[in-house]
Amino acid sequence: MTDPMPSEPTPTQPEAPGAPGAPGGTRPTSVTERYPGLTDRVLFGAAYYAEYQPVPRLEQDLDLMREAGFSVIRVGESVWSTWEPEDGRFDLDWLQPVLDGAHERGIRVVLGTPTYAAPPWLARRYPEINVHRRTGQPMGWGARQEIDYSHPAFLFHAERVVRRVVERYAGHPAVIGYQVDNEPGNEIFYNPQVFQRFVDHLRRTYGDVETINREWGLTYWSHRLSTWADLWTPDMNAQPQYALAWRRFQATLTTDFIGWQADIVREYARDDQFVTTCFAYERPTLQDEAVAARLDVTSGNAYYRMQDHLALPTPDGAQQHWTTQGTWALYATADRMYGSRQEPFLVTETDATAIGAPWQNEPAYDGQWRQAAWALISRGATMIEYWHWHTLHYGAETYWGGVLPHSLEPGRVYRQVAALGAELAAAGDRVAGLTPDHDVTVVWDNASKWALTEHPAFGGGTGRHDRTFQTTVDAYLRGAFEAGLSSRVVHAGGLAAQDPAVFAAQHPVLVAAALTILDDATLTWLRRYAEAGGHLVVGVRTGYEDQEARARLERKPAHLAEAAGTWYDEFSTVDQPVPVHGSAALSLPDDAAGQWWVDGLQADGSEVLAGYDHPHFGRFAAVTTRAVGSGRVTVVGTVPSPGLAAAVLGWAAGPDGAAGWRPQAGTQTVTGARNRHGEHLRFVHNWSWTPSTFTLPEAAAEVAGDRVWAAGEVLELGPWDVRVLAVTEPARG
Repeated sequence: MTDPMPSEPTPTQPEAPGAPGAPGGTRPTSVTERYPGLTDRVLFGAAYYAEYQPVPRLEQDLDLMREAGFSVIRVGESVWSTWEPEDGRFDLDWLQPVLDGAHERGIRVVLGTPTYAAPPWLARRYPEINVHRRTGQPMGWGARQEIDYSHPAFLFHAERVVRRVVERYAGHPAVIGYQVDNEPGNEIFYNPQVFQRFVDHLRRTYGDVETINREWGLTYWSHRLSTWADLWTPDMNAQPQYALAWRRFQATLTTDFIGWQADIVREYARDDQFVTTCFAYERPTLQDEAVAARLDVTSGNAYYRMQDHLALPTPDGAQQHWTTQGTWALYATADRMYGSRQEPFLVTETDATAIGAPWQNEPAYDGQWRQAAWALISRGATMIEYWHWHTLHYGAETYWGGVLPHSLEPGRVYRQVAALGAELAAAGDRVAGLTPDHDVTVVWDNASKWALTEHPAFGGGTGRHDRTFQTTVDAYLRGAFEAGLSSRVVHAGGLAAQDPAVFAAQHPVLVAAALTILDDATLTWLRRYAEAGGHLVVGVRTGYEDQEARARLERKPAHLAEAAGTWYDEFSTVDQPVPVHGSAALSLPDDAAGQWWVDGLQADGSEVLAGYDHPHFGRFAAVTTRAVGSGRVTVVGTVPSPGLAAAVLGWAAGPDGAAGWRPQAGTQTVTGARNRHGEHLRFVHNWSWTPSTFTLPEAAAEVAGDRVWAAGEVLELGPWDVRVLAVTEPARG
């Protein structure tokens, strides 16, 4: 066996230029070129668990999948107790008929390792591997992911089962890749051995207690350490510096565990087989760009509320969680997945029918499965895989619907999915591994998210708002969507390694909002990006704290105030939206407002684009802008409402550069992407019961059919409809 995971996690370093996950980075070849199983079409299928079926029906299931155009299934990741019923006794042959049957029908397989669901015998023999949610308080058993996966006892058994399973099936021709574990990062470990490793990690990082006393400001409230043994456990900790270090350390446990397991699988995998895991992006200890760098391709969940929650215009008040609400959030999910490696990605789980608890059943309207799939594909998805094939008859997810209902008889859902399968097959490799267009680039930073979760900035009279970071970033992602623009997500950790001029040419509008935890080099890079020709949009909290979560001494936004011609030294939480008015340079809708937070922006050489309609906040600017070098810095001193965000980003993006490919009705979205053949594809959606029309600005041809349209012809879009087009060469006289 290989050595277990490193005895101590090491802090994740920023990616080198061109590394997976680095903003604007390039790779020698695309993921679809590296792995032939991802090249010939968008993979389409579902997670399939023959072992969960109440009656034997493997052949019937696989025949139905083939008839529905399925080309992939995911298997094996949830059933460690089936693979290893007792300690050291393995049953490995039960999956063979599934793989054989899939291969006979041309269905490819992603094989999962079962390490996220520990068998009862392992829990009984090694109770110390149970996660402690508080010091000395095990969470108990009976669900899943209750495991401290940094514990040596767990790692010994995890390695053994992974090796046995992968060795058994690595040579099977149906297997195109592996999913290690599933949705990692669900728990923060307060286990004693984890805390002791944390102390050792701090000792190696800071060297001595005097250094950590100084760096963390432990004079405050008499927390100075005299020895490392003085460090308190994290349960009641109130110091932001400690909290951020603890969350960073927890993320390294997740990164190292997934990377360790991926390395084991690679010992057996063929060169044409990829290794991935399934990201649930809301997991508290997932640092997606760091984990993705240890894998071959990004994969993740795209769960969204269906029915009227996908209607446009988007209703206000929708809250985002692991299940998103609103069409804009579906696109934002895809953009985050693409951003983890700056590459096409796999959707390993998405809505088959009802997603969530038994009291939340919202199976899609006719057409919505097709719409959602094409939306994800337009943003780089090269696999659409439903969770899952059949609706379970027992267990915690009995009413989490599959493609087949409890009767196991194909119904409306199956017919809708099968029609989509036929369309994807007809489109072939023209829609696989797309590079999506983007007008606006938004910076993500997990360290800032952790800091603003532990010590939120928002709340006001409503109490603490733990999603301060996500709420701020979402405001810009939604704003871009509402303006008819497309977004790209990059990570802060790799920015300083990029050439700012090259990056500005590739990403002309860059949003840096809620980036409260940044080092000097990254803040300086942001200024240089603007000087090199980029349009930098700075949001609230960016540049307020350093990498240790210490408030900076400089005027805010630190390192950017002079270039922006704008500064502030006070701020306020707000309970209600504050109306905002525009200027001659920036026209705003009547409902434009600032939400959650107001910075006291002082224009000091900048132009005021917007101000507040308020007896107190009216003294401050809401939005300012200033040309610097070849570019511009715009500062937004609040969390913008959708209307305000759309106006600011639409102004920043400038005149329409998409040759008229923008929504022509309030119920429409229009996105673009390029394929490996050099074609520019356009995806025109109508998210409503009300039909709409779209006048083509250029000649275009249907990707999955024979129809060709001339420029100026009108597309008829029915209820919940989508058209996928390839722009053709203009006619020559």
